[in-house]
Amino acid sequence: QVQLVESGGGLVQAGGSLRLSCAASGDTICISTMGWYRQAPGKERELVCGIIGGGRTNCVESVKGRLTISRDNAKNTLYLQMNSLKPEDTAVYYCNAHCWFSPSNEYDYWGQGTQVTVSS
Repeated sequence: QVQLVESGGGLVQAGGSLRLSCAASGDTICISTMGWYRQAPGKERELVCGIIGGGRTNCVESVKGRLTISRDNAKNTLYLQMNSLKPEDTAVYYCNAHCWFSPSNEYDYWGQGTQVTVSS
């Protein structure tokens, strides 16, 4: 079992910044990749940025240059630095940890979500 607790969401004006944190605990040794997803009202949940064990990162085109994912392995914490925020970034942001136990046994863990609201 892996527990994920997010923090750092809130209300910010367009052009502002926020930093989201996701603290992982439990059987974190199983985690192969981590990522931030978001879900806006009436839309499906989408991947925003991901990071693999070796530290390589990738983000969707719409946030590149503005949102940055990072991970502090010593603290078992995932971050999402959000700069130059836009109203279309408004969503509930979820932390994800993908665990690999065996070739036929993989599992996704999710945090409870944190609301980010960007006003125009």
